[in-house]
Amino acid sequence: MIYSDLAGPCHPMQRSLDILRSARSIGAAAGIALITAGATASWAANPFASLEGNWSGSGQIRLDGGQTERLKCTAYYRHKDGGAGLSIAIRCASQNNKIELRASIINQGGKLSGSWEERTFNAAGEVTGQASDNRISLSITGGGLSGSMVVSFSPSSQRVSITTEGTGLKGVNINLSR
Repeated sequence: MIYSDLAGPCHPMQRSLDILRSARSIGAAAGIALITAGATASWAANPFASLEGNWSGSGQIRLDGGQTERLKCTAYYRHKDGGAGLSIAIRCASQNNKIELRASIINQGGKLSGSWEERTFNAAGEVTGQASDNRISLSITGGGLSGSMVVSFSPSSQRVSITTEGTGLKGVNINLSR
């Protein structure tokens, strides 16, 4: 019964315990914030880290007139410029078509810029876009065409979606894994 006197909200010992609990909660919240900030800073320094390496998978090509074909694909991603840059090579083949896309991208605080080329369709141009957590969104221009490319990724899988206008190639959707 000695301790029952400590249970009241006005007792100095109870106030000390409440302050300690609050300090622990604030400390835990600050720790989480620091970890999150560290992850965000790490991502900002190298948003392409989980793309690095070799990938393979399948997908579908969509051509002018609505014709579609199944694709087998490989992709290679390599860092450059200390992680701020990314080289992309995606090669796909169907029974009747081949795609060989290459791009060189630089990240400046989540804003992307660079160049691209598609060797089979003999087109090249510029890319601009944005990088966010697990997603790259690009606008493609040049070579008589315009379009977009979106890469959504996790450490073990990715989805690439390309749409174009101004060429016989209308779109490509690819699912890749390690």
